[in-house]
Amino acid sequence: MKTARRYIASEIYRSTIAVTLVLVGLFMFFDMIDNLDNVNERFTFSALIGMQLLQIPTRLYELLPIALLIGSIIALAGLAQRNELVVLRVSGVSSRNLLSMLWIATIPIMIFGFILSEGLTPYAESKTGQINLHLLGKSSGARMNSGYWFREPANQGELRFINIGQINSESDVENIRIYNFDVSGKFKELLLADKGSFQENKLQLFNLQLIHTEFDLETALSNPDAPLEPLSTQTQLESYTIDTSLTKERLLASELEPDRMSILGLLDYLQYLDENHLQSNRQVVALWRKGVYPFTLLVMITLAAPISFMQTRKGGAGLKVFGGILIGVVFFMINQLTLNIGMLNNLPPWLTALAPNTIALVIASVALYLIERKNRPNSKAHA
Repeated sequence: MKTARRYIASEIYRSTIAVTLVLVGLFMFFDMIDNLDNVNERFTFSALIGMQLLQIPTRLYELLPIALLIGSIIALAGLAQRNELVVLRVSGVSSRNLLSMLWIATIPIMIFGFILSEGLTPYAESKTGQINLHLLGKSSGARMNSGYWFREPANQGELRFINIGQINSESDVENIRIYNFDVSGKFKELLLADKGSFQENKLQLFNLQLIHTEFDLETALSNPDAPLEPLSTQTQLESYTIDTSLTKERLLASELEPDRMSILGLLDYLQYLDENHLQSNRQVVALWRKGVYPFTLLVMITLAAPISFMQTRKGGAGLKVFGGILIGVVFFMINQLTLNIGMLNNLPPWLTALAPNTIALVIASVALYLIERKNRPNSKAHA
């Protein structure tokens, strides 16, 4: 049994690696073609190649489930075509035992997926985002036309809104506007800075203009007479430091797609959003989807089992591979559709993340049971 498990696992790994390389190569090629129009004196062709290489961990993470499905089908279909699965079945190995072998073989792939999810992908995405900002002036994160917006509590129950026009690196920013409101919600002061730097829960501002006011807006507007005293005072400062709950990591989180952040990064960013009463549905769903990612790999290899165990005479292995690709594409379309429906209708995040995988696992288990029942010898026929 142990020898058979190792042999099946080696066949699956070999096929999955080959399929993964093909898929990653295809996606890199088409993405390069799509970005050739951006090549110029600043964003050179070598920079384009470097950016594509940085995106390899992200593509591996996204394509690993479907690569595992197709690779498993190819490997198991090859075993069936060479009658090796028949030998295992005659030796007393049931479909349940074969499925347990496949699940055990998935464990190293889960570990590899975890390394991609928590280490390589977030790092590669942060570097890719810096290249996009520096060379192309693009952002894939939550940037609006006016820049990035953050809300946080200030001193003694006051409220602060921070607007950052541009993020240059992990800590350096430009074109900063900070709006401060008092406890009653009235505007208090505006800080305008050309540059800023985040360091250990502090934001240091440079070349700063501070506009402070004590007037009541409603009173000023209701009075038809011109004010006798200036409504605001302006102060020019070379540097100014404020305490903030924003950190370099949270600033970087605004640049990344939630699905491409690490679990620790997501938890830290979720804490910031919850503390400031900001919407966090997308991040919560991403956290659940990361948690069920190993379960998705199990579902993929479970889907491969009934397809490979089916006895086909006309189509052979090619028909099984085509069926696996079709099932994989449909699964990921349904997965994305469920995500969008869940976000629009505020469905529970665990339901949005688990529903497609659970349904696919039930269908695969039922199909495997029916195949096992069909291939089981009929005791009445032998009587």
